[in-house]
Amino acid sequence: MNNLFVYCEIEDGIVADVSLELLTKGRSLATTLGCKLEAVAIGHELGGIGAQVFPYGVDVLHLFDDARLYPYTTLPHTAVLIKLFREEKPQIALMGATSIGRDLGPRVSSALFSGLTADCTSLKIGNHEEKRENKTYTDLLYQIRPAFGGNIVATIINPECRPQMATVREGVMKKEILDANYTGETKTYDVNLYVSATDFAVSVIDRQMEKSKTNIKGASIIVAGGYGVGSKENFRLLHDLAAVIGAEVGGSRAAVDAGFTEHERQIGQTGITVRPKLYIACGISGQIQHMAGMQESFIIISVNNDPMAPINTIADYVITGTVEEVLPKMIRYYKKNTK
Repeated sequence: MNNLFVYCEIEDGIVADVSLELLTKGRSLATTLGCKLEAVAIGHELGGIGAQVFPYGVDVLHLFDDARLYPYTTLPHTAVLIKLFREEKPQIALMGATSIGRDLGPRVSSALFSGLTADCTSLKIGNHEEKRENKTYTDLLYQIRPAFGGNIVATIINPECRPQMATVREGVMKKEILDANYTGETKTYDVNLYVSATDFAVSVIDRQMEKSKTNIKGASIIVAGGYGVGSKENFRLLHDLAAVIGAEVGGSRAAVDAGFTEHERQIGQTGITVRPKLYIACGISGQIQHMAGMQESFIIISVNNDPMAPINTIADYVITGTVEEVLPKMIRYYKKNTK
């Protein structure tokens, strides 16, 4: 079993952020294992993909360029990956836990009898001792993900079957260029050797894509509210503060479940993972599921009427008081002291 492969999602010639995050993590894992990092790009007009992925430490780029392969459809992409993996025999294969990854990953893993762990939030390399069989496995992929509604964190391993496959949520890994001048090898394939006519039984006639109205993942400042905000009406204070400081509004799962804010604003293990420069947590108790999605924020301010709230343990600054008391003062002070 050989190298570590990352399937890259591509839209209009641009590699998705989740794929670049996986390449960053994949480079770290490959270095630990002493193997190569390889990327797979399937689509059309892929001439600019190498320049996008090589700076992340990619050693080999596999290109499958054909007009029939874009936009994504299930059967041809599945056929390409299955045959490629049978030829190259990767020890690890990663893809994003997106609508594409959730469709593609299980099909590939099922055909290869390899198994797959979905929605991982962390990946590590480690060993495992099977005492009943008196076996020790080395350099396994620890596939870590929340389970039972986020109440526990499970570590899953695949000692016997290869590749070890996992899908990873967007935003949980850092996206970081290794070396802007890093260069690797590009392998271009004849797509007709990997697909059949029946793989193109489905064709996309038209696509209508609506962009998200929020940009929480890319926001440098986030004002987030929890169940302690108290009501949907009180949540408007968060929007008022966000409007004057140029922030996005987020919420905990409890706030979303209570109907205080929309699901697309949910931050945490079961929502979006964020890393803003400033995170203002309002009425958020700080359950581990929420903190897992925001604890890498550069500065954290906690506004809470409970001085013993768990989130205060990771906050850089703590303001003790209710949202109704504190936020209007913050808004007035900001307006008064800024041009």
